[in-house]
Amino acid sequence: MMEAKEAILKAMETAGKPLKGGEIADASGVDKKEVDKWIKKLVTEGKVNSPQRCFYAIVK
Repeated sequence: MMEAKEAILKAMETAGKPLKGGEIADASGVDKKEVDKWIKKLVTEGKVNSPQRCFYAIVK
C-alpha cells in the first residue's frame, strides 16, 4: 500500500509542476482511483495541495 503513496509523490516531485489526477496516475503507474484516494489523504496530511482546481502539487 505504501508503494502507491511513494510512487505518487515521486511522480509529482519529478514533474516539478502541478498535475491532474490522471497525469499522476500515468506518471506513477498507479490506478487513477487509487491516486484519487491517496491525493485526498495527502491533502489532509498537508503534504499535497491544489494550487488550482483539479491540479495537485507537493507542498514545499
